[in-house]
Amino acid sequence: MNHSLGIAIESLVAVLLMLTVGYCMLLNKRFQRLKADEHSLKATIAELITATEIAERAIGGLKHTVRDVNENLGSQLTAATQMSAHLKSQLAEGDGVIRRLSKIAIAARPLSAGREPPEATVSSAKAVAAAAQAFSERRRANGLAA
Repeated sequence: MNHSLGIAIESLVAVLLMLTVGYCMLLNKRFQRLKADEHSLKATIAELITATEIAERAIGGLKHTVRDVNENLGSQLTAATQMSAHLKSQLAEGDGVIRRLSKIAIAARPLSAGREPPEATVSSAKAVAAAAQAFSERRRANGLAA
């Protein structure tokens, strides 16, 4: 009995060792896959770091561009505001000149019978433009044009 008990124990130890070897092989395969995943993860992390650095440089460039555009746009906006005020005053002066020219044109026309006094008539835009054109041509002919 001693002999068969020893063989049974030895057989049980051999089976357990075989199970241990099989389980170690399974763990080895899993570790190899984990190692491969680690390498791919390291590559992915390196790509992310590179992409982050590129993005940070691009953001810095964009901030610089925004500052430049803001400065240029501010100066251009100031110049445009000044130009707008200048044009507004020029338009007001031009409107006054047109009114004076229309009064001159109306006053230069002879009064016909049945026609209202010059103050009551409102000339059309074409008549005012024609009078202004004629006036400027006369001024150019005399050498007095600006």
